[in-house]
Amino acid sequence: MQPLLPTAARRARPWALLAVPLLLGSVDPAGTHEHDHDRARAALARGEVRPLAEILTVVHAAMPGDIVEVELEREHGRWVYELKVITPDGRRLEVLVDAATGTVLEHEEDD
Repeated sequence: MQPLLPTAARRARPWALLAVPLLLGSVDPAGTHEHDHDRARAALARGEVRPLAEILTVVHAAMPGDIVEVELEREHGRWVYELKVITPDGRRLEVLVDAATGTVLEHEEDD
C-alpha cells in the first residue's frame, strides 16, 4: 500500500522522484566536478531549498494543471524552481518559485 500524498504530489510523483537529477543535467559552471543533483541534494540538506513535493503542492494550488517539467537553478544568488504547467484549458505556463520559501515569484505564458 502506497502512503497517501497530496493530490499534486501524487499526480507528479514520477517527477518528484526523478526531476531534479534528470533535468539539472551535469553542467558544472563552477568547475568543481560536482554533479548538479549532488548540489541540489546538499542544498536541501542545508535547508536552502524546500523539498520538491512541497513545491509541487504550492504550484498546483496556485496554478491548477499538470506539471510537466521541473528545474532547480541558481538565479541572482538564490535557488529557484522553474516549473512548466499545462493548464486545464491547454495553456503552457512557466512558473518560478523561490526554492527557499516556496513563494511563487512569477508566472507567464510559455511560448
